[in-house]
Amino acid sequence: MPAAAIEVRGLIVRRGGRLAVDVAELDVEQGRVTGLMGPSGSGKTTLMRAIVGVQRVAGGTVTVLGEPAGAPALRRRVGYMTQAPSVYGDLTVRENLRFFARVLGLGAGDVDGVIDAVRVPVRRRQLVRDLSGGERARVSLAAALLGRPELLVLDEPTVGLDPVLRRDLWALFHRIADAGAAVLVSSHVMDEAERCHRLLLMREGRIIADGPPDEIRERTGAADIEQAFLHLVEATQ
Repeated sequence: MPAAAIEVRGLIVRRGGRLAVDVAELDVEQGRVTGLMGPSGSGKTTLMRAIVGVQRVAGGTVTVLGEPAGAPALRRRVGYMTQAPSVYGDLTVRENLRFFARVLGLGAGDVDGVIDAVRVPVRRRQLVRDLSGGERARVSLAAALLGRPELLVLDEPTVGLDPVLRRDLWALFHRIADAGAAVLVSSHVMDEAERCHRLLLMREGRIIADGPPDEIRERTGAADIEQAFLHLVEATQ
């Protein structure tokens, strides 16, 4: 079995007095694309924030690449893409990526590589704030890819993208995993589940299913992952 890039033990997160995440034990392997699926409000983003070390937790531990989540030593080893574009609107695409590259101690060649990887439109003197929502999301993804991180945490990376680009980005995620990195991708679009090696289905802060897509379908007798999820929800009520 591949080594674990993420180890979660007894994780409890409360937000506004409400239990937002309750995960007793979870390991996420290197070299695989793991999908974190569930409806909006199920706790996906909160769990991801805990994994990258920016979420206050009420209990438990999260270990990433052998270090406590959020440790300074992980800065260059973990790439994180948030739901909202985390880039500067008053800079161009290349200026944004050159800035983030300098923070990581990287060179111009790394910038060119991530631009090519996600097909970010680079227009001379055009500011990021003037790009479409999908284009801004791709700039954020390019920033997360800088430095070839060992763990890539992507929160809804394909929202608002056309089918062709979604296909191409999923192919990119698999190439990154094939090279040995762990890729954790969240989505509420159940048809993307089939593109993952392994699925974690979340509801109300808890993981209610864990396994390859075909195994989850077979276990529930469902034709697709959406029907499997509904079956699992009904079984827990």
